[in-house]
Amino acid sequence: MAPQSRTLDHPDRSEIRLEDVLHALSDPVRLQVVRFLADGGESSCSAIDLAVSKSTTTHHFRVLREAGVIRQVYRGTAKMSSLRREDLDALFPGLLDTVVTAYDAQQARTVTV
Repeated sequence: MAPQSRTLDHPDRSEIRLEDVLHALSDPVRLQVVRFLADGGESSCSAIDLAVSKSTTTHHFRVLREAGVIRQVYRGTAKMSSLRREDLDALFPGLLDTVVTAYDAQQARTVTV
């Protein structure tokens, strides 16, 4: 019996909508995920230290995937995530860079306060 391939649904580039992306980016936990992935390329969900439960983490990754912000693929038993930077930069030039820069600035203010 051949192993069953596990695939996840992702919107095509043409289906990615700005309002869905902005909604996905409106949560601090999801911003933390995007910031982490902006530096690292592809990463497992467990590599990102989030202060929420496993089920909540799964929810946040699903919101990001369904909005078209990240791509997730299975590598063995690990679910690997990466930013859909090429798609998002083509559709909304500068959005990801602006979000990451704003997140970093906010984190810097939090640390110095």
